[in-house]
Amino acid sequence: MTLNESVRIPESDLASYVIDATKEVFSTMIMMALEDNYPLTEPVTRFHCSITGMVGMAGTYTGILSIHCPQPLALTITSNMLGMDVDEIGEDVNDALGEIANMLGGHVKQVLSKGGLDLNLSIPTVISGEDYTVNCISDKDCVVIPFTSGDEKFLVGLTLKKEF
Repeated sequence: MTLNESVRIPESDLASYVIDATKEVFSTMIMMALEDNYPLTEPVTRFHCSITGMVGMAGTYTGILSIHCPQPLALTITSNMLGMDVDEIGEDVNDALGEIANMLGGHVKQVLSKGGLDLNLSIPTVISGEDYTVNCISDKDCVVIPFTSGDEKFLVGLTLKKEF
């Protein structure tokens, strides 16, 4: 076994981190029940009429945790999170998606830190638009999980790269 093989996190573990974090955050903070689906075999990089919240991770591992929501679902999530009707994409929606990315990243950081890993989170970044592309920093140690709530679907991705 090489050093690189010994530090690689299995895709099943990455998927478990994402699923556990997302279900916990959505059930406690957004009051939405979710169903997770099999991880995608290829990362999705192009989004239409969507909002993406991302938080970077740095330390023993570097990476990004991201949540990608269609705009109508982002409005619902924000409304549930704030306890009031939000019917326009704007600062409230951007803040909500950034905070969700931050909470998801914090959950993953807590899980990884239990093993003694040193990780720090960046300030969340939010991107929205009619048509945009988000590229993964690496296709290694990357997992994208589709989630559904009712008829609505969204993605949560986690990319981690071991730093030596």
